[in-house]
Amino acid sequence: MDELLVVAGSFVVFQLMFVLASPLLTALFCQGYGNVVPAKHTEWNSRLVSTVHALIVGTFCLYILWFDDAVNKDPVWGEPRLVKLNVAITCGYLVYDLLLLARYWKTMGDGFFVCHHIAALYAYGFVLSRGVLPYFANFRLLSELSTPFVNQRWFFEALSVPRSDRRVVLNGIAMSVVFFAVRIAVIPTYYWRVISTLGTPAFERLGPGPQVAWILSSVSLDVLNAIWMYRIARGCYRVVTGSGRKAKSLIPITDTNNHTD
Repeated sequence: MDELLVVAGSFVVFQLMFVLASPLLTALFCQGYGNVVPAKHTEWNSRLVSTVHALIVGTFCLYILWFDDAVNKDPVWGEPRLVKLNVAITCGYLVYDLLLLARYWKTMGDGFFVCHHIAALYAYGFVLSRGVLPYFANFRLLSELSTPFVNQRWFFEALSVPRSDRRVVLNGIAMSVVFFAVRIAVIPTYYWRVISTLGTPAFERLGPGPQVAWILSSVSLDVLNAIWMYRIARGCYRVVTGSGRKAKSLIPITDTNNHTD
């Protein structure tokens, strides 16, 4: 019941941020916002909320990874209190984002994101209802640490900041490094823990539902992360070296996933 209250509260807070806080704060602190075409205001506010969510969840993830001994010692059935809180916040965000996509489908609708969100809610439902796989759920949410840099890249594009601008270049490098660190470099560690868990009594206690949701979602997300990493690295290389700048100047930036994995 407590987790459901957190989900509901998270949904309300993120909705209020989108409707009220983001437009007001952006207008006050971002001088170039007035020059952004109105058609992009909805996505601007959505990405700002996404960044706030990523910072909250990412901070929780790091704390749990470094200091929550119960979860780290027992990745399948460890005390999930903090992980469930973090997952509940994320579920509230996912519900908010699903409704946002439905409302602004013509400008923001994407069938992939709908499937992604529904699959994530299904998998996280086991964490909230049964408290299972806390270590792996937390590990997955670490990917949110790359989201602020992805969103900042979009903000620069919306503000028509040249790709040769130092801020864009530095953000692109930071985005590539962080994306690689939290989504690609961690793959061996993650699957080492997965393999060491398979066949154990703790794994067998899960039952087929959580087992299938866990393994399939993990593999699918890592395939997507590898594809996105390749695109980000290629774009970063072009910005740093200046190669293909004229040819690519009119092509929008690659839109990697700024949502929850």
